[in-house]
Amino acid sequence: MTMKSLFKGWMERYFSDEEAVVLLIVLVLGFAAVICLGQMLAPFFTALVLAFLLEGVVAWFERRGLPRLASVLLVFLFFIGALLALALIIMPLVWNQTVELVQEAPRMFASGQAWLDGLQSRYPTLITPAQIEDWIATAGREATQLGQRALTLSLASLGNLLGLLIYLVLVPILVFFLLKDRERLTQFLLSLLPRKRVLMTRIWHEMDDQIANYIRGKAIEILIVGVAAFATFWAFGLPYTALLALIVGLSVLVPYIGAAVATLPVAAVAGFHFGISEQFAYVLIAYAVLQALDGNVLVPILFSEAVNLHPVSIILAVLFFGGIWGFWGVFFAIPLATLLKALVQAWPRGVRDPGLRPPTGEA
Repeated sequence: MTMKSLFKGWMERYFSDEEAVVLLIVLVLGFAAVICLGQMLAPFFTALVLAFLLEGVVAWFERRGLPRLASVLLVFLFFIGALLALALIIMPLVWNQTVELVQEAPRMFASGQAWLDGLQSRYPTLITPAQIEDWIATAGREATQLGQRALTLSLASLGNLLGLLIYLVLVPILVFFLLKDRERLTQFLLSLLPRKRVLMTRIWHEMDDQIANYIRGKAIEILIVGVAAFATFWAFGLPYTALLALIVGLSVLVPYIGAAVATLPVAAVAGFHFGISEQFAYVLIAYAVLQALDGNVLVPILFSEAVNLHPVSIILAVLFFGGIWGFWGVFFAIPLATLLKALVQAWPRGVRDPGLRPPTGEA
């Protein structure tokens, strides 16, 4: 069998259906638009995510007899209030604690160096002075690079102040119209697609529920984990509670990896504040219990409707889509992996495969 016949057989098997060709074109154009115009359309994507998040609340009010427009207005007012609280209360607190932590970094570095010196004096056969010097030099280089990145980020943020103001104005307006005219916008998009769209409709309904549930569940998870972390750190008297709680809350965006990364600042601040003591161990135990409850109790409750994915698939999706789209790629890694899984399972495989034909009523 020649390569030409193999390719022809493969094309007949996977692209004999006209709808499969149209779906492939739609996917390619959609991914190309996001890759090429992602930075330009970032306010729209942000508003789209927020609209997905708020649509469930709007639907909840509608089920209780409130008109669509009144539900949208009520939810939008709550959204503006939460946005103002975030901008005027939470972010200044986090910023002040970040500045304090940066100012405290030299003392933390000196304390760590003294602890290493004491460790070397206790165990001279296990840890040599040369090893300590290498560790200190490495930590110094990392701290210098971190400071340079923070300075670069702060200077860049000053230049992007106008962009931030545009976000604060455009995103709420887009969220309002995406909620208000949801049906009209959906009908317009459907009018651009061919009339025969059994496969696309099936995948769309599945992914619409998956993405909406994922966004709402992930937002609730961030809120619950962040508040629980803040309460835990505050109860132990740990400094920089708001900053650490924000780091722990946002760490749930990256499955498996985020929890491990968030452990480093928590352990560093606790070790500097309490020293290597029982209180330090209690903080780490409480943090481990919090992560265990999140992974074994909260996540199954919030994402019980999600399609199960293997941990290796999730990590690969985070690495791949995060490398392409940055933060949004990490945030949507699981829905995008679910989309790929749904496409593989639903993709037509030729008319000779009766098990994959759509039902008569659906066709």
